[in-house]
Amino acid sequence: MEEKLKAFERLLNIMDDLREKCPWDKKQTLESLRKLTIEETYELADAIVENDLEEIKKEIGDIMLHMVFYAKIGSEKGAFDIADSLNAICDKLIFRHPHIYGDVKVSGEEEVKSNWEKLKLKEGKKSVLEGVPKSLPSMVKANRIQEKARGVGFDWENPNQVWDKVQEELNELKTEIDQKADYAKIEDEFGDVFFSLINYARFHNIDPETALERTNKKFIYRFQFLEKEAQKKGKQLHDMTLAEMDEIWEESKKMSRG
Repeated sequence: MEEKLKAFERLLNIMDDLREKCPWDKKQTLESLRKLTIEETYELADAIVENDLEEIKKEIGDIMLHMVFYAKIGSEKGAFDIADSLNAICDKLIFRHPHIYGDVKVSGEEEVKSNWEKLKLKEGKKSVLEGVPKSLPSMVKANRIQEKARGVGFDWENPNQVWDKVQEELNELKTEIDQKADYAKIEDEFGDVFFSLINYARFHNIDPETALERTNKKFIYRFQFLEKEAQKKGKQLHDMTLAEMDEIWEESKKMSRG
């Protein structure tokens, strides 16, 4: 523990030095750091998908630096410092874990989640959905909305019901397309299909964002393999037939599985 505290103190001291002496660090504001923090968060997410523990270690450090940076700016404004932030999260965790720090008994994970949402309402929140950031990517936001609704008991009873809903939404989408409905109506039906699929993924403990990102990476690998093989044959993709490209694509699938 002492070693961890020393490491954290070292980062705080470096932050003080940078804020005082570095021209770039002196110029930064809460607003200017925001987009950089989002980028660092996605870099951490990439490392997690790749299961690259060394990179995860580095990205945690980058994000920790940003948190310390925000706290430093907050202290300069006289609004809060890093101790205030840390104590606030500690107080919140203790309050929301009465089964650990109180005499509440729980039967398992689902009851913990349910109690968590109820406790948030006791803190003055008017809706369990208030905690879902507006700027979240839509797929992540849909998943969080569904999880929070589940926390207060608003959910399907079993996966088969959700799959029926997926089929229903797909049929409605196909109907609108066949009837050549206006763009807004078709777009609305696409949204319903995605939302129901995300719901189905949740029932099978699949994170849809991670699943789609893995597919993105798989497609990138196979497409770049196709490009390289085409170059070896002295061809450009736009000059090849679809059958020629499919043959190489199938080869790339075998390579990726291997």
